[in-house]
Amino acid sequence: MIRARLLALAAPFLLALASPAGALALNINEEYKPQNEFKLDPWISIEIGPIDLSINKAVFYVLVACTLTIVVMLMISRRMTHIGRPGYMQTIVEGYYGLIENITRGNLSGAMVRKWFPFLATVFLFIWFSNMLGYLPLPTNTEHKVDIFGLEVPSLALYAATANLSVPLILTFIVVGSYHYEGIKAKGLVKYLKGWIPAGVEGPARFPIFLIEVISHFVRIVSLSVRLFANILAGHLLILFMGGGLVVLLNLAVFGSVILGLVTGTMAVAFFIFEVGLVATLQAFIFTTLAAIYLGGAVAEEH
Repeated sequence: MIRARLLALAAPFLLALASPAGALALNINEEYKPQNEFKLDPWISIEIGPIDLSINKAVFYVLVACTLTIVVMLMISRRMTHIGRPGYMQTIVEGYYGLIENITRGNLSGAMVRKWFPFLATVFLFIWFSNMLGYLPLPTNTEHKVDIFGLEVPSLALYAATANLSVPLILTFIVVGSYHYEGIKAKGLVKYLKGWIPAGVEGPARFPIFLIEVISHFVRIVSLSVRLFANILAGHLLILFMGGGLVVLLNLAVFGSVILGLVTGTMAVAFFIFEVGLVATLQAFIFTTLAAIYLGGAVAEEH
């Protein structure tokens, strides 16, 4: 309880340090630029021919999210097989299990539920961790460093892997490829493609309707990936702008920067709480639910 209260009190201060306003007000870095939060300079350069496998900030956040997802999934598997007095942790695990079960059973058949439940549960956790890590100020800004007792360390920054379009796009390609695979496997290629034309459409109208369906599947790629990317990116930009972007743009004196930073910083904390409390979980839920809907629709008889 005490640790949770200390974390709650420290969060706004950490957010202030991670913002341009905090950096200017505390004179940490007078050349702090908000756009640097999304700059991806290579930390470790790894190039194999034309392929760039360098480790940067985005890769670091993806690896951390993957590690947390694997650890939590292992903990959940152990908790679900553990028989004993239920505690708060087991209550959380059962609540999460029930959420994913509702998503899968509401959109998939029995065999598909058993097959795709682990995947959907993992996707939800990975996106949730990626989103939540993005609201935790971490020392990942290597371009601007802070001198602490003679030791230069990276300054605090807010960054989310899902605020980089490549991550939601890869997840989307996995989902789209999976539901096309399931549809072709269940019906065969010809029958699956014929299912894209609604029943009752005959004659010359079949071809343009088929083209519209083809376009709609490409639109799914855009909508599923961009929805997650845009919501997380917009939240970060809003927090960074309200947390100090105005100070940087207006280039006020130190006193003016402190006053404006206190006003907009308060608003940034409010947006921060909103993003952490609602948006991060909601976007993970929406992506997972749509993935289940697409998987279920691909094998449905009427599709």
